[in-house]
Amino acid sequence: MQDVLTIVLGGGRGTRLFPLTHLRSKPAVPLGGKYRLIDIPISNCLHAGLKRIYVLTQFNSASLNRHIAQTYRLDNFSEGFIEVLAAEQTPEGEQWFQGTADAVRQATRHFRNIDADYYLILAGDHVYRMDFAELIESHIDRNADITIAAQPVTAEDATQMGILRCDTEAQVVGFDEKPNAERLSQLHASMPSGPAAGLSPDKPFLASMGIYVFSRDVLHEVLARDRAVDFGKEIIPHALDTHRVQAHFYRGFWADVGTVQAFYDVNLMLTRRGAPFNFFHPTRPIFTRPRFLPASRMHSCTIDESIIAEGCYLDSCTIRESVIGIRTAIRHGATVSRSVLLGADNYDERLSDLPLGIGKDAVLDKVIVDKNARIGDGARLVNERGIQDVDGDGYHIRNGIIIVPKGGVVKPGTLV
Repeated sequence: MQDVLTIVLGGGRGTRLFPLTHLRSKPAVPLGGKYRLIDIPISNCLHAGLKRIYVLTQFNSASLNRHIAQTYRLDNFSEGFIEVLAAEQTPEGEQWFQGTADAVRQATRHFRNIDADYYLILAGDHVYRMDFAELIESHIDRNADITIAAQPVTAEDATQMGILRCDTEAQVVGFDEKPNAERLSQLHASMPSGPAAGLSPDKPFLASMGIYVFSRDVLHEVLARDRAVDFGKEIIPHALDTHRVQAHFYRGFWADVGTVQAFYDVNLMLTRRGAPFNFFHPTRPIFTRPRFLPASRMHSCTIDESIIAEGCYLDSCTIRESVIGIRTAIRHGATVSRSVLLGADNYDERLSDLPLGIGKDAVLDKVIVDKNARIGDGARLVNERGIQDVDGDGYHIRNGIIIVPKGGVVKPGTLV
C-alpha cells in the first residue's frame, strides 16, 4: 500500500444535484445526517492503509477544503497527506478540467515526481464499502496494466453506465459507454458467465464502477498519447488493444449519488432495517469531522424508522422514514415523513420570527431540506399536485422531490 497514490475525482458542476451543489462541490454534499460524500472514498482508503490522497475539484471547493482540513489531520511523522487540488491556470494550459481523464492529466504536474508504482482513481460521489487492498493485490497478481472494479447491474441501469465484456480470465475485451437498448441486446450474449462475475437473470450486465487502478507508466502513457478527456468514453476503450485491462468483480452495495433522486434514495435506504449499506460497521467505520455536539434531546415525540444525528432538539413532533441531520430543531406539532434534513452549521443564537429549523405544525413529506434553512409555522411541503420539476419561492422540485436550498426560507403557512 506504500506504493499507491490515490486520486479522488471531485466531479463537474453537479447540475443533476442542484440545488444541493449550488454552493458546494459534489464530494462536500452531506449524507446520512452527519457525514459528507467525500468521507466514503477517504475512509475506504484509510482502512486499506492508503494515506497519500489527492482530491481533484474545480467548482465550489471552499466547503470541501474546509471539511478535509478539519477532519483528516494525519500523523506529522508519516508521509501521508490528504490534499485538495483545484483546477488552476498554468503555463501548460488555461482550461478548466474537461473530463475525468483531463482532470488527472492536468494534475500530473503535482504528482508525477511522487514515488508510486500504482495509481488508484476514485469518484467522490459514490457510496460503498470496499477493501482496496484486495483490488490492488488483484491488479498486481494478474500483471494488469489497468484494473476496473465492476459489478452486475440491471438492463435499466446499464444504459447509464460503462458496460464491460470479459473473457474467461476476467480480461476486458470490450467496453461500451452508456449503450442504448439495441446495443444492450447485442451485448447480452457476450457477457461473462460463471459465479465469479455474479451475473444473474435480473442483473445480466457487468458495469464499471468508475474505480480504476493504473500501473504508473501506463497512466502517464495513455494520458500523453492523445488528448482524450474521459476515462470511460475514451481512455479505457482505446487501451483495450494496447494494454492488459482486467476486471475486478465486486459483489457488495454501490451507488452513484450523482442525481437528486439517487441522493434521496440512498439516504432513505439508510433508515431501513437490514439496509445493504449502513454506518454501523464494527471494523470499517466511515470517518468524518468530530464536532463535539451534545446528544439529541426529544420531548413527547413519535419517531419510527429514522436516523437522528447528534445535537438535535425535537419537541412533540412526529418523524417517520427520515434522516434528521446535526443541530436540527423541529418544533411542536410538526410532522416529517420520507424526508432528508441536512441540519445546521450553528445553533440559532438570534431571536427572530423565523428561527432555524422546522416550525410549529409544519408538515413535510418527501422533502430535502438543506443546511441552515428556515421552515415557517404551519407550512405544508407535500407536493399535493404531484409536480415533477419547478422552481418556486424558496424551494425547488426535482423528480417530485421538494428541495429547500441551503439557507432557504419558507414563509409561515406556505403550501407546496
